[in-house]
Amino acid sequence: MAVINNGRALANVVASQIALHAEYGGVVPELATREHLRNFPPVANAALKQAGIEAPDIEVACSTAGPGLPQALMMGSRAAQGFAFALNRPYLAIHHHEAHLYSPWISGEPPEAQWDEFEPNVSLIVSGGHTLLVHVKGICDHEVLGGTLDDAAGECFDKTAKLMGLPYPGGPVLDKLAEEGDPEAHAFPRPLLKNPGYEFSFSGLKTSVRYFLRDNPKVLEEDSGLKDLCASIRAAILEVLVAKTIRAAKKLGVNCVTSSGGVSCNAGLRRALTERCEKFGFELRIAQPSLCTDNAAMVGILAERKWEQARQPDSLDCAIRPGWQL
Repeated sequence: MAVINNGRALANVVASQIALHAEYGGVVPELATREHLRNFPPVANAALKQAGIEAPDIEVACSTAGPGLPQALMMGSRAAQGFAFALNRPYLAIHHHEAHLYSPWISGEPPEAQWDEFEPNVSLIVSGGHTLLVHVKGICDHEVLGGTLDDAAGECFDKTAKLMGLPYPGGPVLDKLAEEGDPEAHAFPRPLLKNPGYEFSFSGLKTSVRYFLRDNPKVLEEDSGLKDLCASIRAAILEVLVAKTIRAAKKLGVNCVTSSGGVSCNAGLRRALTERCEKFGFELRIAQPSLCTDNAAMVGILAERKWEQARQPDSLDCAIRPGWQL
């Protein structure tokens, strides 16, 4: 829950569920929904208290309507719509990826939008469930260049980490181990790397790792072997992500590259994007870590901007859209 005023997050409260789902090695939808319901009142009260306001002071309510887990989306959307109905306020439904798309233009503590610094860019949205490459022509004006055909990059990180027996969430653990490994120790495929389009596919890489572990089980017995394997997997994923992003930026003639989503916290990705953008003269903006993972500040800041531009509220019966395409 966040409270936004003039592009600044007066409050941004997050209730994490990582510890709850760690026991199961992944998100359990039913448990996630229960936690949403249980945490909504205390998180809402904490946000209002942090912002120093009362509920009737809110002028517009918003929520993420998709994409995502249907049950979790339902909880958030109905809560925001109920809030708007009770106080006779307008309501806006926000696309989760669109909020990520503009998060690189939010910075500081408390987070504040830097709309005056915006410039056209090619943006890489990369998370556990989605990998997208987008041409952002202006604020609220963008075109999707390509997305994942199967497994997203974050999903590939998490699932290969699980194959190696790493704790949940596996992606960040794999990234940390990769920092001390040799990225050239093992040659894994770079799916669609030479394909001229901007689609991504990581299911084949995941399968390749599964077969490698089947044929080389002893690689996990030594610390150095595990680190080399992590570094090699990460190198394969990142080469595809970075190469396609830079290729798009060069073709479209933009001066700026941005990245957001949970995988944008990956140390290897940040370093690789920095090096490549410096080589080709692109400005690079990556969302700050607190705004890479799911948060309400980026959703609220985008909603405020949309409200200022259009002032067209969505229906209080607005349905969730779990498969909503950007």
